[in-house]
Amino acid sequence: MRQKVVFPGTFDPLTSGHFDLINRASILFDEVILAVAASPGKRPLFSLEERLALAKEVCQSLPNVTITGFSNLLIDFMKEQQATILLRGIRTGSDFEYESQLAAMYRRMMPEMEIIFLPPAEQYAFVSSTLVREIALHGGDAGQFVTPNVAEAIKAKQLQLAQS
Repeated sequence: MRQKVVFPGTFDPLTSGHFDLINRASILFDEVILAVAASPGKRPLFSLEERLALAKEVCQSLPNVTITGFSNLLIDFMKEQQATILLRGIRTGSDFEYESQLAAMYRRMMPEMEIIFLPPAEQYAFVSSTLVREIALHGGDAGQFVTPNVAEAIKAKQLQLAQS
């Protein structure tokens, strides 16, 4: 049986830490679905369409990774995708506590779900989309925390925001 995993997130922006997890998941699983959440309540820096395009570019070398957007409940999305394995990245103890709460809720709603927690490689353990956005919004260079295409998109977004 083919093993399919869903890796959900807002990915605003997709960081090198995210790509590390995606790459490793692509080795561990037959199929990886990178599920990019619309998350309008988070007021993302990049639109869903921009985040999808960036993710597709970043993951183009990984043939078993599919990128798709979603705006419904994650449980419903997983059922639509006929997936029962969920991948969550954890960097810190506080991430683990939060993700453990989510895991308990997800399992209550979808008992057949298995949740895999995967820490990033050590060099990415401190990188988060929130910190990258903060750097970008304050005019800083976040390039060392993201892939080159995402760094270019951040610079373009900085220019766009400066002109508005």
